[in-house]
Amino acid sequence: MNSNLEKKENNLEKSFFSIFITTFTTIFIAELGDKTQIATLMLSAESGRPIIVFLGSSLALISSSIVGVLIGKWVSKKISPSKFALSTGTLMILISIFLAYETFKNYL
Repeated sequence: MNSNLEKKENNLEKSFFSIFITTFTTIFIAELGDKTQIATLMLSAESGRPIIVFLGSSLALISSSIVGVLIGKWVSKKISPSKFALSTGTLMILISIFLAYETFKNYL
């Protein structure tokens, strides 16, 4: 019985670290060099107060992440993961087609 409890704790710990590391890596890479980082760089350079800019930008990122997490939790209760993946995939394809059309219509 003790062995089962240890296995559950190990699975929970692996699951926590797996999700945490995946989330951290994904968001860290996505945020590198984007407009948020550039804006933070500019604000820090202009103000000369990097600690205050760091605190403000960190709080903003945390706040926007909370919104994403709460909406994600709500969506996961309403839509199955396979339907959600299909919907988001379809939306990305439609956006790509629209952007490609807008880009190439000037050449046609």
